[in-house]
Amino acid sequence: MKKKFDIQKSIIYIAFIALFVIFSITLRNVGAGFASISNIMNILRQTCLVAIMAVGMTFVLGAALIDLSTGPLVACTSLVCGLFLQQYGLIAGVIAGLLFGVLAGVLNGFLIAYLKMPPFIATLGTQTVFTGMARTITNLQSVPITNKTFINIFGGGNIGVVPSVLIWMLGVFIIGVLLMYKMPFGRKVLAVGGNTTSAKYSGINIAKVQMNVMILMSVLCALAGILWAGRFGGGRYTLGEDSGTSVIAASVLGGTSMMGGKVSVYGAIVGALMMGMLDNALVMYGLSVYQQTIVRGIVIIIAVAVSTVREDD
Repeated sequence: MKKKFDIQKSIIYIAFIALFVIFSITLRNVGAGFASISNIMNILRQTCLVAIMAVGMTFVLGAALIDLSTGPLVACTSLVCGLFLQQYGLIAGVIAGLLFGVLAGVLNGFLIAYLKMPPFIATLGTQTVFTGMARTITNLQSVPITNKTFINIFGGGNIGVVPSVLIWMLGVFIIGVLLMYKMPFGRKVLAVGGNTTSAKYSGINIAKVQMNVMILMSVLCALAGILWAGRFGGGRYTLGEDSGTSVIAASVLGGTSMMGGKVSVYGAIVGALMMGMLDNALVMYGLSVYQQTIVRGIVIIIAVAVSTVREDD
């Protein structure tokens, strides 16, 4: 028996293709053209880090949680990584950055899973803490990174003609797919997000799942922060500043429900690429930064509205 075509599950892919065609036609004479290899590679470089975090946000939203601390966490990680790299070398810098992510995830997870704070309030609070830390760690000063090995591996180099950051994104995507669709952890996340009471009576440790989800999210933010530092040659308190809403929008656009219990790791990547493609096109159209912000806000509103409609169907 043939499967019925589900327009709701496919809408993100249809919209992605439609936008790509529209931008390719209307911006064909701007610079090298929207669909040129150089511009597509530029979009990928700009998008990969948001896509990495969007995979983590898919697990967070799937468990009916939310994390607002992602942007400042990226900035803090880039600074911590840069400082340790300067003093103790490449390996110490990477480990310090990832460890900072783990600790941030433990903090968020503890507030939500064990102190029973609402995720919105808990991560809004840690967002403020991390924002202050990012501005305090080096007193608003950037931390330059000159280690060429680090830059080549983490975000700034290429493997052949492929940007290294794209390899990292693909690696995170594969791990995300395996965790969500092939391992018990993914099923537990969906169970917790779909119906916490039923999950509890099924023997699932709710607090443990929530803690692990928040740690996963923060570790991926830390990885993004390390890659951002490698791509831009240093840690800055502004890195990842505007990424938080884009990460949530990418996940929701991709088919993940903000109410929990329904996710799409595949869609999160496509949603992130769509956001990056849109940002790139707006620049090529000549819109100001403020006009771009307006359009991005409209897209986020549409994403949430679409998610709400899905839940009502």
